[in-house]
Amino acid sequence: MGEHGAGACMLKRTMLHKFNMANPAFILDNGAYTAKIGLSTENPKVVPNCIMKAKSERRRPFIGSQIEECRDASGLFYILPFQKGYLVNWDIQKTVWDYIFSKECCPVNLNQLSVIITEPLFNFASIQEAMTEIFFEEYECQSLLRVNTSSLSCYNYRSEKPGTKCCIIVDSGYSFTHIVPYINGSKIKDGIRRIDVGGKLLTNHLKEIISYRQLHVMDETYVINQAKEDSCFVSQDFYKDMESAKKKLENNDIVKDYVLPDYTTLRRGFLKNPEVSNEQQAVRLSNERFAIPEILFHPSDVGIRQMGIPEAIIDCLKACDEETWPHLLSNIVLTGGNAKFPGFRDRVYKEVRSLASFDYTINVYSPENPITYAWYGGKTLSKDAIFPSLLVTREEYEEEGQSHCFERFDV
Repeated sequence: MGEHGAGACMLKRTMLHKFNMANPAFILDNGAYTAKIGLSTENPKVVPNCIMKAKSERRRPFIGSQIEECRDASGLFYILPFQKGYLVNWDIQKTVWDYIFSKECCPVNLNQLSVIITEPLFNFASIQEAMTEIFFEEYECQSLLRVNTSSLSCYNYRSEKPGTKCCIIVDSGYSFTHIVPYINGSKIKDGIRRIDVGGKLLTNHLKEIISYRQLHVMDETYVINQAKEDSCFVSQDFYKDMESAKKKLENNDIVKDYVLPDYTTLRRGFLKNPEVSNEQQAVRLSNERFAIPEILFHPSDVGIRQMGIPEAIIDCLKACDEETWPHLLSNIVLTGGNAKFPGFRDRVYKEVRSLASFDYTINVYSPENPITYAWYGGKTLSKDAIFPSLLVTREEYEEEGQSHCFERFDV
């Protein structure tokens, strides 16, 4: 680049820096199940990233928080933009994004804003190009940064714990669980491990078990997903809990009844102690309560021939230099919706501790809200002095096209 070109580029960056410091960024953590959205000056909203339709109101699609207006959410079915962790249905995604940027949800003018949008690890180039094109040409955003959620989680963790050189991000979401090692803020691609187990598989498996044992609920994804969130926990000793679950009701602290919503007096189910005579419609949950999250630790339980999370953490270490191992093991960060299961952090710690050399200190960090942790990483990044240099501006996109729009963060 000539002296004149370099000077012009520096001037543009300085102007952009001043512009961005004055204007907030819009952060869109575009997950396969929920989108975490909002301006960097606010707290995030969590919106279902799908279109939902109910049997009772077939003509009306429900987008985002409109689901609260649905009179009967039993038999709700989802039309998802993501399949197997990747964005494939652009019409559905565009409808959800239109809702997100509408007056009903987040009324923002993107041509005055920088946008941080998340994408999956190893995203396909065709998806990246389409996403960039939509944001610059249809939404006319002022500048754009595409980034992985794990990178934002790493940035958030390092900003909370300055001086941390390395960390392992365990991102257990809707479609997959990823284990991603970071050294000096850069992800080690050879160390990334993916387990084909996420929240969707757990909910579907719970539907199958309840349908086989008690009540046909294969069409009740929305309700059973809530039952999973309200009832399930990660066992610290699977065989001991299995023995407890076999006991009679009076000596059994695992068996519970999950009262199903009727959508007249009750909009969300709840857990209660089992009763012999039950007037409310309920499903009895016994070993399902801990056997469902157990799949995260033993995917082979449902025929997936892969490692569980603790083994994958140890395996990802082996792709990194040995001198980094103590630093990585002392900074394991749990993010994603599955990290909300009670007992998840303790179980990961216990198993990694048993697999790692006793010389190493193990520390497993579980954020207060693992679902919005990456979003807050984007919020912190948007206030960093390096942020403007990471952005692709609309002018750069128009002049240089797609080739200029690679992920600039942690490269």
